[in-house]
Amino acid sequence: VSQQLTGTLALAVFTAALGSLQMGYSLGVINAPQKVKRTIRHYARSLGVYNEELARREGGNATEHEEPTDASVVMYWSLSVAIFAIGGMVSSFLVSFVSDFRGRIKGMLYINVLAITAGLLMGLSKLGTPYLMVIAGRAIMGLYCGLSSGLVPLYIGEISPVKYRGAMGALHQLAIVIGILISQVIGLDFLLGNDDMWHVLLGLSGAPAILQSLLLLVCPESPRFLYIKQGKVEEACKSLKRLKGDYDTSKDIAEMQAEKEEAMKEAQMSILRLLRSSVYRQQLFVALMMHLSQQFSGINAIFYYSTSIFQSAGVGQPVYATIGVGVINIIFTLVSVILVDRAGRRTLTIVGLGGMCCCAVAMTVGLAFQDVYLWMSYLSLAAIFLFVSFFEIGPGPIPWFIVAEIFSQGPRPAAIALAGCCNWTCNFIIGMFFPYLEGLCGSYVFIVFAVLLFGFTVFIYLRVPETKGKTFEEIAAVFHRKRGAPSSKPQEEAEMVQLKSSTEA
Repeated sequence: VSQQLTGTLALAVFTAALGSLQMGYSLGVINAPQKVKRTIRHYARSLGVYNEELARREGGNATEHEEPTDASVVMYWSLSVAIFAIGGMVSSFLVSFVSDFRGRIKGMLYINVLAITAGLLMGLSKLGTPYLMVIAGRAIMGLYCGLSSGLVPLYIGEISPVKYRGAMGALHQLAIVIGILISQVIGLDFLLGNDDMWHVLLGLSGAPAILQSLLLLVCPESPRFLYIKQGKVEEACKSLKRLKGDYDTSKDIAEMQAEKEEAMKEAQMSILRLLRSSVYRQQLFVALMMHLSQQFSGINAIFYYSTSIFQSAGVGQPVYATIGVGVINIIFTLVSVILVDRAGRRTLTIVGLGGMCCCAVAMTVGLAFQDVYLWMSYLSLAAIFLFVSFFEIGPGPIPWFIVAEIFSQGPRPAAIALAGCCNWTCNFIIGMFFPYLEGLCGSYVFIVFAVLLFGFTVFIYLRVPETKGKTFEEIAAVFHRKRGAPSSKPQEEAEMVQLKSSTEA
């Protein structure tokens, strides 16, 4: 009975995933091609460097295609894009503090103030100074998304039954790709990606926060947080019954009690202490490598490069092909949701990274010979769709929730904060330096990603254990065994280091 799905559980997971939907929308909305042109022109008008009279003299369609190239406009637009990732990098360090301060539910509720504020700033930017209001809004939204990208997987991972924990964890990524697709569709020129409505398109970034705030009021708090962090046994039992139905909670309580005893030995884990701890070094290394593999797989570079590849393949409307990539995103994330608790996390990640490696090689061949053989452009086109498919099967969704699985309650928030910061930092690095890498390597740029993908595949195969169907304690035991037998001297010393600072012990 404790493994069944209930309406309250479904509502709680859906409500949490609205934060991921908002994150996906914010990631995708800034890249809508038509909206980019409109926003840049409003930046130029605000800065006084856009000559509308000259544009009108050059022809009726000049304003539709001209993009101001003044250095100040380019600088402010680049800042509008980059500051989102910077905000995520900064706030990801606060996930541990926010999640433990008042709980997972109240944490998600409080940070919605950031999302709504950001949405209002961007939505009203046309009435004020567009470039300043958009930059401020994007920065605040980045702060929100950095926190949300840690709180959502943390909450979902703690409330999900073991049997469905992988599928529910993958819903975080599913919500992100749905948000990206929504932003691409409503960013089309005949909807909101036009001169009159571009600010509304940006402002809608904060809309899901309003719905989520209302639904969070009826969602139960994480039983693990109530029992392990606050010692509220009765409230934890009530939360378990709300999430899983009327059943005997003794088994789940016993499991949490064992985890609490371990947490008492560990003491409170700060980010700095986690970085210094030898006990969790293997788990932390695996967590960071999983997030490195997600960002340095080249998936964002694919999205940056896809329009030119689609144009080379003769696609008349590349924007619709890009939307097609968004649809593929959703379909194969759903495939991951279905398979992750059957095939396992490790297997899907290896298959995904290996498939992406092959696709990166195929794309390189296609790009290198597309001027010689016409059909090579279609090879590149097929490689893009397959690359995205393999990404969403494993490397996309799994890193977000596997961190919550491989750490026990004590260090879990700090580990998620570190992994989130790693993810956002890599995202920023790829966004900033991929254009330079592309300029240096040309059509062979994806060979770099192919090499990285091969290395990540080998690492996952050798170092990452399977977590499917295991409790948090069983997963922790796997890493203990990897470090050596419990009776070994290094293990005893590691435990003594943790016990030294624990007053409960």
